[in-house]
Amino acid sequence: MSEKHKKRCGVISLLGEPNVGKSTLVNEITGAKVSIVTHKAQTTRARVRGIKVHENTQLILIDTPGVFNPKRRLDKAMVLAAWGGFAEADIILFILDVSKGLTRGSEGILKSIADMGIIDRTLVLLLNKIDRINTKKLLKLSEKINEHLNFHMTFMISAKKGYGIDDLVKWLSVTVPFAPWLYPEDQIADFPLKIFAAEVTREKLLIRLHQEIPYQLTVEPDSWIVKSDSSIKIHQIIYVTNKRHKGMILGKNGEIIKAVSIAARKELQEILNLDIHLFLQVKVRNNWLNEPLRFSNIGLSFSN
Repeated sequence: MSEKHKKRCGVISLLGEPNVGKSTLVNEITGAKVSIVTHKAQTTRARVRGIKVHENTQLILIDTPGVFNPKRRLDKAMVLAAWGGFAEADIILFILDVSKGLTRGSEGILKSIADMGIIDRTLVLLLNKIDRINTKKLLKLSEKINEHLNFHMTFMISAKKGYGIDDLVKWLSVTVPFAPWLYPEDQIADFPLKIFAAEVTREKLLIRLHQEIPYQLTVEPDSWIVKSDSSIKIHQIIYVTNKRHKGMILGKNGEIIKAVSIAARKELQEILNLDIHLFLQVKVRNNWLNEPLRFSNIGLSFSN
């Protein structure tokens, strides 16, 4: 078999600060909603794998939590998950929001990568949100960042608008190693549907809620029942740390929780093309941020 027709498969890990566009990029490349996306930082909590097939190549994209200065146990677990994706990757995509420039946080990530002395992985710079900056500033920024590390390639993209994505996918497809595919051809993600459904509900909560509440809650699947008419009955539990937060999530006369349920159900129906019956329950669990089981259900490692 000629090299042109041999199968390729590679793991590509996305790394960067919170809210630089990692999840948006994974969704754009896969052509489907794999990761939840909001305007709030730290929306992604655990590693999410999106899968893209391009010609004879299967790309496995690891969307990771943003790297930031962690304080709480949950924050530390999220940052650990981000660097964990680094270890299994053939190619590392470092993503920068050009509208913010080279921040102290991004400089810290670049220094950490340099200190690791990575020599066996391909390191790529992605300058994202290029529609928000003029060309002169963009080129200067590219030069400045490439002075920090010897990137193999630099791509200038807009994940939200799709600019430059085709060129990126084509390059990745001929750069990953020759290897058998790890997933069926029609699979676009690697996580249970019930976990994805819980993440969709959390996304709607993040959009509706403000201040500290989104970071003090988690959504877990309780039951998933496929009925005789092929519709799905889903029960989920929203855990919060105190009664005040529970009241704010419920809203006056249950208005907020109803709106969240409607929005999540509508999106799940569109994605799954099935009738969905979604039931949400809010429970106070004061110490969930220190419970190993809660971390495991999110997909994070719990450490003391």
